[in-house]
Amino acid sequence: MDMSVFDLFKIGIGPSSSHTVGPMVAARRFLLESGALDEAVGVEAHLYGSLALTGVGHATDKAVILGLMGETPQDIDPDTVEDKLAEAELDGVLRLLGTHEVPFTARSNLVWHKTSTLPEHPNGMRFVLQLKDGSVIERIYYSVGGGFITAAGEAQTRSNEAPQTQVPFPFDTMSELLAHGKQHGLSIPHMLRANELVRMSEAELDAGLDRIWVTMRDCIAHGLVTEGQLPGGLNVKRRAATLWKQAHCNEGKRVNELPHDATHHVTLYAMAVNEENAAGGRVVTAPTNGAAGIIPAVLRYYAEDCRPTDAAKGIRDFLLTSSAIGMLCKKNASISGAEVGCQGEVGVACAMAAAGLVAALGGSNERIENAAEIGIEHHLGMTCDPIGGLVQIPCIERNGMGAIKAITAASLALKGDGTHFVSLDNVIETMRQTGADMQAKYKETSLGGLAVHVVTVNHAAC
Repeated sequence: MDMSVFDLFKIGIGPSSSHTVGPMVAARRFLLESGALDEAVGVEAHLYGSLALTGVGHATDKAVILGLMGETPQDIDPDTVEDKLAEAELDGVLRLLGTHEVPFTARSNLVWHKTSTLPEHPNGMRFVLQLKDGSVIERIYYSVGGGFITAAGEAQTRSNEAPQTQVPFPFDTMSELLAHGKQHGLSIPHMLRANELVRMSEAELDAGLDRIWVTMRDCIAHGLVTEGQLPGGLNVKRRAATLWKQAHCNEGKRVNELPHDATHHVTLYAMAVNEENAAGGRVVTAPTNGAAGIIPAVLRYYAEDCRPTDAAKGIRDFLLTSSAIGMLCKKNASISGAEVGCQGEVGVACAMAAAGLVAALGGSNERIENAAEIGIEHHLGMTCDPIGGLVQIPCIERNGMGAIKAITAASLALKGDGTHFVSLDNVIETMRQTGADMQAKYKETSLGGLAVHVVTVNHAAC
């Protein structure tokens, strides 16, 4: 497959990779590809399906406007977002790609199609550029999860083309990757490293991996000291910072406490990241924003609690290995909550983290596969039903639980001999089929499940 570790791990902003990062990238790409910016007199963005139903809670409207301004998820300062948007709305003018002004207001130029979907994916967008001569340029894009986007027809075109990059260890299934390992006597992180070195130098690869870890680590640190209330109207209070303080204030007292400090800390690491994400902060898609807390939490657990002899190498091996699992899930199923539910987000992130931890601790390729399989297997059927369309409830706690499951999966795999009944390839296919069978109301639409029940209860109480 023609995919890189840096395709899976992208630095961006919250609260959603599919509803925030993807639409921002798509809006900017539309203008860059239009070739007629100087002739533009207006622009519209039409949002369909899941993007329309939960887009406001996921900041899709803000992301599209920022993308039309020319902003990118990896470069924009989260602290400047609201000021940029307020200035544009106050002036009633949008500076396309930062250079060409056209009249624009969110109320009139963003169109939400809540009862319609486009054919290739639930997260569809149609952009329209109006030109001076009365003609228009239209393009359709899809946000397919994890910040990835495709233009209409592009996915099919790519599938019919030969891979763009020839790598020494090509794989489309885990069985193929395991076969390479047996034939050449190499570990999964070693093979993934070799594949990446076709695209970049060793120094560039290590610097990129280190940057991903530093961003993740900083996100945890910021989330563990930031208190207050999350935006969006649910009045959800941040808890990670308060619970972190309590954990350290109570050290040594041990009165009516459970003896699991290390795993409690892991839960708080994951929650801290996803509170940052919910607040629109700087996060890394891992593989999505909605599941962004699991891998950083397990990585910090590895670095601080597993006492590695070479933490830098272990962290790099962790990220390379986990990316292999994410690639397989994306190619053979999905990492989009709007397509397969939360099993494709938290479930995949749990599998990635479990596999990465086993690799970092020196586990065999077979144990790596076993850990990943356990991680997904015990998330099969998990729905995506965010209350109010916000990446808050149940998403934040769900990341904490997913991180603990990942450590448990890694522990089980490491204590075994690598043999197991269900293969990773089989469980990924099961996830795909389960997602296809899942009703749309359980796939990031907030039209069913917990989202509807809680809203109904609240209305009844009123």
